[in-house]
Amino acid sequence: MPLIQGGKFAITTTDIEADALMRMPAEMRPMVLANKQSVGQVAMNMYVRRALGQQAVQEGLDKDPKVAAMLQLARDKVLSDMMLERIDSQNAPSDAAALELARATYRAKPERFQVGEQVQVRHILIAGTKPESRAQAEKLLADIKGGADFAKLAEEQSADKGSAARGGDLGLFAKGRMVPAFEEAAFALQKKGDLSGVVETQFGFHILKLEDRKAPTTRTFDEVKEELLKEVRASVTQDARVKAAQKLGEGVEPDTKAIEAFAAGYAKGPGIPVQSGK
Repeated sequence: MPLIQGGKFAITTTDIEADALMRMPAEMRPMVLANKQSVGQVAMNMYVRRALGQQAVQEGLDKDPKVAAMLQLARDKVLSDMMLERIDSQNAPSDAAALELARATYRAKPERFQVGEQVQVRHILIAGTKPESRAQAEKLLADIKGGADFAKLAEEQSADKGSAARGGDLGLFAKGRMVPAFEEAAFALQKKGDLSGVVETQFGFHILKLEDRKAPTTRTFDEVKEELLKEVRASVTQDARVKAAQKLGEGVEPDTKAIEAFAAGYAKGPGIPVQSGK
């Protein structure tokens, strides 16, 4: 169905859908194509571009060897992308086969799914490295030890505004996520409610409170099933693509001398003319 009708051609719904297929990630297409303003703008842009393309043909630009080569490359890309999609579709494993492959992957390397010890802490950050910043942090620590509400003080006074909104809660994290001094202090806490001393990092002075501690564990298959299914499906289709490319390349040998001569011409510096067809 035409969306824009010009003097000699129209932009149709098929044009718009083809453009979306070529340029937009799959998850974006419904959002863009459901917006009438976006569709109208895309259609108008396509009309202008097609009109320019027709003008270029009328003026003979398509006969230029470089332009002709670029047109061939564009055609090759569209057709090869569609062929790769067909290869993916033809080789995609069934749900049952993918599930079995996922289970085999899980059994083969259980260490992949190990999760190290984790802690959950709240913290209050006093920004700055001057003595008065440390003094402020030490006073807050004394207030907390005296019974002040940690979460309330974090919300009111912590310079880390992201966690402050949650009462200073940073959630669970494993080793390697935080700066060394902070991490050392966090993992030194043993029981829920334990407080650190004043901890200095490049961000300022912190006070930490332990909320939870979880021993090392291994994620269950059900926990990792979806990511493994995605992984094995991608692996199967990628293997199919590689095999198809290898088959197409059988018996094809690059002309080493021609490649060396081409590269040598450009190695001499910018502006070196390159003659096509030789």
